[in-house]
Amino acid sequence: MALAPALFLDRDGNLIVDHHHTCEVHQITPISGVKEALEACLQAGYRLFVLTNQSGINRGKFTWAQYHACNRRMLELLDLPTPGILEIKAAPERPDEPSVYRKPSPQFIREMVAKYQLDPARCWMIGDRITDWDAGKNAGIRSCAVRSGAGRPEDFAYAESQGFAIRADFPEFVRLDLGLKC
Repeated sequence: MALAPALFLDRDGNLIVDHHHTCEVHQITPISGVKEALEACLQAGYRLFVLTNQSGINRGKFTWAQYHACNRRMLELLDLPTPGILEIKAAPERPDEPSVYRKPSPQFIREMVAKYQLDPARCWMIGDRITDWDAGKNAGIRSCAVRSGAGRPEDFAYAESQGFAIRADFPEFVRLDLGLKC
């Protein structure tokens, strides 16, 4: 059985507009072109996963119920064909708290690679922050830095120094790095 390719996707600033601790359903707005890019990836056989740091939960800014409602709304708006996004993992810890899954931890990526028989050589981590890119690097997969979120100029200088792909947004990554039409 051939191993499958996969994309590990940050949520805020990559798939949806980042409102810094996005926690209200009315805030959920997919970034332009993301739906079509995800559909192209699914059609090409990519497995899709979301890995998101959500420290607002442990900071008391919003609840798990609000977080789950936002994910439901995102999935509703994206309306992806089956299999869609296979799993979504949130790390609620603050950066100063111990965590198994908080990026840049590679734990979730490694677990999904084993569970879904993924080909690490054909896997990517895509996001707008250093922690996203380092999660990919730490898991032994490629990373792409997107400018559609909260990344700062010095973050992109780091991405360049690490040899990560740098793109305007996820749809541009899909067109340029995966060679798919969207």
